Amino acid sequence: MKQREQAGSDMPEELSAQGQASNQEAQGERLARFLAHAGVASRRHAEELIAQGRVRVNGTIITAQGTRILPGQDRIVVDGKEIQAKAPHAYLLLHKPAGYVSTVSDPEGRATVLDLLPPELRSLRLYPVGRLDRDTSGLLLLTNDGAFAQHLTHPRYEKEKHYEVQVKGIPTERTLQALRDGVTFTEDDGKHYTSSPARTRKLSSTEQSSWLTLTIHEGRKRQVRRMLQAVDHPVLQLRRVGLGSLTLRGVTPGKWRHLTPAEVQTLLA
Repeated sequence: MKQREQAGSDMPEELSAQGQASNQEAQGERLARFLAHAGVASRRHAEELIAQGRVRVNGTIITAQGTRILPGQDRIVVDGKEIQAKAPHAYLLLHKPAGYVSTVSDPEGRATVLDLLPPELRSLRLYPVGRLDRDTSGLLLLTNDGAFAQHLTHPRYEKEKHYEVQVKGIPTERTLQALRDGVTFTEDDGKHYTSSPARTRKLSSTEQSSWLTLTIHEGRKRQVRRMLQAVDHPVLQLRRVGLGSLTLRGVTPGKWRHLTPAEVQTLLA
């Protein structure tokens, strides 16, 4: 950090050493800018807080405008309250393998989708947008942007979800048409729900099972499994291969990639 003129010889050793490092490397962020980005106040109001001596950095009162700090290293306190930097928004596309639960933590100690991410991403407080059940694999989004997650999970804006599913038996064309028309299934609370029309077609069949494609725009709990159970073709394997225009292309099971800004904007459109 630099411009700690008022601290003089009473400046703590830790503060002085960090200040020298910042001067030498021209690093850090302006204190007022940091406070504004952390949501403490507007930039102008943050400058007033500094001028009034209400801001401490590593225990030292700072009144000089233009002071630079190192977010994540320096301890910033305003009116006795420590201020943490807001994590930058992140948007990930994860290829979830079967066997992982789509939660931040699991009381039963099972592996979660966050276990697939490196520590630097887990520290951003990411969480899944919607869910894939433990036995389902495929495309799952993670973010720390609450507005983005709320938009994608709101029924009004839900995107089409594309699945490939292996079912027991060989569905007839009449069965496929029933899925296209909407089928009624029972939810956890015992209530009956009729699905909206789906798009589906048969990919391949053996004597004992078939692979289908299925596209829906709803996101009710275990919906695909319940729809197929309702037409007497229980699911053997299920994977989500797309969400809106997003696909798993180039992302192998257990791996992830950042969404591009254009992809984020398309999902919000």
